[in-house]
Amino acid sequence: MPTETPPPQRTALRQRLAELRGPRVAPRPLDARALAALAANPGCRRRALLDGAGVDKTALARALGSPAPFGQSQFAHQRGHVFEARVTADGGEQLVALLRERLSDPGPPPPRDGVDAPELVADGPAGRTERTRIALAQATSAGRWAVLRHPMVSVEVAGSPAYLEPDALVVHPDGSWTVVEIKSFPVLDGSADPTKVGAAARQAAVYVLALRELAEAVAAECGPARGVPAARGEAPAGADAGLSGPVDGTVGAAGLVRQRALLVCPKDFSNLPTAELIDVRKQLSVTSRQLARLTRIEEIAAELPGDATFDLRLADDGKTPTRPVAELTATVDAVPAAYVPDCLASCELAFHCRRAARAAGAVEVLGRGVRGELGDLTTVEAVLGAALGERPATDPAEPSDTAQPADPDQEADPAVRALRRAAALRAQALAEAGMGPGPAGRATESGEIAWR
Repeated sequence: MPTETPPPQRTALRQRLAELRGPRVAPRPLDARALAALAANPGCRRRALLDGAGVDKTALARALGSPAPFGQSQFAHQRGHVFEARVTADGGEQLVALLRERLSDPGPPPPRDGVDAPELVADGPAGRTERTRIALAQATSAGRWAVLRHPMVSVEVAGSPAYLEPDALVVHPDGSWTVVEIKSFPVLDGSADPTKVGAAARQAAVYVLALRELAEAVAAECGPARGVPAARGEAPAGADAGLSGPVDGTVGAAGLVRQRALLVCPKDFSNLPTAELIDVRKQLSVTSRQLARLTRIEEIAAELPGDATFDLRLADDGKTPTRPVAELTATVDAVPAAYVPDCLASCELAFHCRRAARAAGAVEVLGRGVRGELGDLTTVEAVLGAALGERPATDPAEPSDTAQPADPDQEADPAVRALRRAAALRAQALAEAGMGPGPAGRATESGEIAWR
């Protein structure tokens, strides 16, 4: 098959992203976990550009002096690999057995000659993606159980392709596909950590999103899945997160990708696997909508100077950055960020961005909910001024002692009225407790509110 020549625009974008990353720096692949985190904060141009360019954000944060103290330990990483190897050691027969146990219509058991397990070896991400497409087309039309280990699929993120690698993909005899997520966190007495299950569901939704696009190409060759109902509409808003919908339906026009992913985890404190099907329609809907809101990477890159780069200029040891911190910080800060406290659990640059947001007195450091309630009040100084019936100085660096009488137009703002009511109640409570008159506060350099 001849290699398709990329259009000039995409070639130019790849060259520009390579310049931003560094001329001798290999791109860091964007996995489903990072993509789900990116979709959770689509307004952050900084993360979109860094992830799109394949920049190592862990090394970048360390060079900026704000390393992120999180990540999977080496022990947990090794344990996950050992568990996955055990689950898939028999070529996928155990995965098929676990899946059939959970399906309302499990279909025929695998034949005596076992489960098909096609080889997916190829050169480069693009080659592996094409090899996965060919293997899926063959398995879909074969009418047999097949398990694809570590297939590679692609999805467009902000105008740039991202290559993703699910743990496994099961092809049913009817031609439909089920995404498999293998995790090392345990299921204890039939229940698992809901936070970790939710994260696994979001990652599975990213894979379903990428496979949904691939399924259209495969369906054009093999036709839709046989006898599998397509899911209609989005997941209901009830507490079951969509589990009351069609039990074993599919998503997408091609009718190949099943709406429920198989989550495989260790049972209790053993290394024996147990599995459960999780409906990912709700996560799929949210992820699709959020990714569509991302600004295209070429637009973000075009706003930077032509010589801008995130290259750390590592020394000969390949670990020590030689780039001046001030120069690197200026380049990073030239790309707008959208910090929220949720970033602390998912982004390596969160501590750097939080420090900048605190220094600017941005109310985003208090959380999305608070930011949404405050309306046009975007700084802590403005919030305190509104609460005290004052208008803060134009320069946010000046202390609130220079505040002027409040703007009469603020009187109609519901947020201002609520703040003043809260300030009055606080003053009354302090007075009744004999602790002095009402509040007067200002934002400290760290962004916290200091009352006096």
